[in-house]
Amino acid sequence: MRVLAVLLLSLCGAAQAQAPAQAHAHDAAGWLKRVYAATQKLSYSGTFVYRQGDRSESSRVTRLVDASGDTEKLESLDGEPREIVRKGDEVKCYLPDSMTVKVDRRTDRRSFPSLLPAQVSGLAENYTLSKGETARIAGYDCQAIVLTPKDELRYGYKLWVDVATAMPLKARIFNEKGEAVEEFTFTQLTIGGQIDREKLKPKRYAKAKEWRVEDAAVAPVNVAEAGWILKPDLPGFHKVVEVRRKLRESRPVSQIVYSDGLAAVSVFIESMEGRSEPVRAGMSSMGAINIYTREVANHVVTVVGEAPAASVRRIGNTVEYRRPQ
Repeated sequence: MRVLAVLLLSLCGAAQAQAPAQAHAHDAAGWLKRVYAATQKLSYSGTFVYRQGDRSESSRVTRLVDASGDTEKLESLDGEPREIVRKGDEVKCYLPDSMTVKVDRRTDRRSFPSLLPAQVSGLAENYTLSKGETARIAGYDCQAIVLTPKDELRYGYKLWVDVATAMPLKARIFNEKGEAVEEFTFTQLTIGGQIDREKLKPKRYAKAKEWRVEDAAVAPVNVAEAGWILKPDLPGFHKVVEVRRKLRESRPVSQIVYSDGLAAVSVFIESMEGRSEPVRAGMSSMGAINIYTREVANHVVTVVGEAPAASVRRIGNTVEYRRPQ
């Protein structure tokens, strides 16, 4: 009877502990819904710092939302001048040093501060959602929201968001040891207010005729019809888009994007025919981005993803080619 009493008490205690935990996760999910709405509906302008190890880089971002839609401009403040202007899904990157404009179409890859998907409720499938500490960042009172991965196939995320508007002021991507892999922090931010549309125009793009335009010419494609078999074999990752684009010397490249809602992994398939430079097979990394390259059937398969190296390699090693009958 004493053993039974202890068992009942422990079960009751577990049930009582589980209820607050579930409420805590529900509260965090509610915050994430507010965060997504804020990054989609609010106009803002500010300066943020990107950190990866000993490397840091400052950028200025301006976003205007009005009746015509949303327009965003990102300007690098360090190193080589670079301005990126996005309107809807069209992205133009202005590189004044080479007098080049690169035109592309946005796939699933999101960027700070707009990191969350529309269906934030689906994130609980692969991440444990919880509230963290409060902090003051760039003059705003913030609440931390933590997305801890349920496995080692993906990184974790921590967002510090403005209590009043739910706008993200800081974001950290961390590995399985809890170590920061990448971090973005606003040092100055103005939310709302009047934004001059002139600020969204590239500063250095004066004489358009002197600039070279490189259009990625993105179009839908079905790689299976060409004989390619992809088995991502990563729980929680689903195919988002499958396109054909131009990269490097106008060479056509197929791109297949997989995502779990937060992390995105792209598989690029490019023919080696006429290629002059050698293929550098193997793994490389840049912050949270891991890159895995291998040769398959006289093609270069490159997997680029914001995921641990083992996950990126795992996807790359499942790519096969079988000649269509």
